[in-house]
Formats: sequence, structure tokens, C-alpha cells
Amino acid sequence: MNVSDLFLLGQRLQRIAESAVPADGIGEHSTGTGTVLLVAADVRDHPRTTVTEIARRTGLAQSQVSNCVARLRTADALLAEPDPRDGRRTLLSATAEPSPRLKAVRDAPLRPALSTATADPEEALTLLERLSALLR
Repeated sequence: MNVSDLFLLGQRLQRIAESAVPADGIGEHSTGTGTVLLVAADVRDHPRTTVTEIARRTGLAQSQVSNCVARLRTADALLAEPDPRDGRRTLLSATAEPSPRLKAVRDAPLRPALSTATADPEEALTLLERLSALLR
């Protein structure tokens, strides 16, 4: 496997994961689920952060991060507070408890999406779990 193969595999895995995310009741959005999850993970790992800082760390455009933050705030997954040092900035942190929407995404079964992508979803799931453990 080379870098190109790894990149293409990553894209395929992302499409499989996005197809597994429940979409009931979320409506139309300009940002994809994967982008929102990337921003949510960044906020979780860097509490009291700003949109600008998230954009810098993730490589996303500031407008994309702002859209994701709006979605996460609507889903009650983020806390926003004014920066005491600079009232023009907003500090973002993850809520103490995951929102119902985030729980639904985290608990979404992967097997149905894997079933459409491979002849052996159980083996694929086992390999993905092993790969995830190795890459930590």
C-alpha cells in the first residue's frame, strides 16, 4: 500500500461512515457530517477555543468552522461564552454530557453501512477496530 492507496481508502471509509450517520430530523446543511465531527473532536480536545483556532488546527476554512459551530450549538453540543480578555471573541467548549444528537451519531450501528460496502462486514469491522487500536 502506498500513500495514494491510503488516501483513497480513507475517503472510502469516510463515505461509509457518513452513510451510517442517522439523518432523521437534521434538515439541509452546507457542512457535511464528517466536517462537523472533526470540529466537535477539536473542541473536545481544546476546550475554551475559538473559531479561528479551530480553523488553524483543522485546516478548514473559517466559514466552514463557523457553520459547524452553528450546527453543534443548535444540537446543544457546544457551550459558548464571551472571552473575558476580549469581548469580541467567543470561547467554545464541549458540553459536559453529549447531546442527544451526538449520542445518536456515536451509537449508530456501522454494520448496515459496511454490509453495502463489503461481502464480509464482520471481518471489516474487526479489522477497523484493530486498525483504530493500532493508530492511537
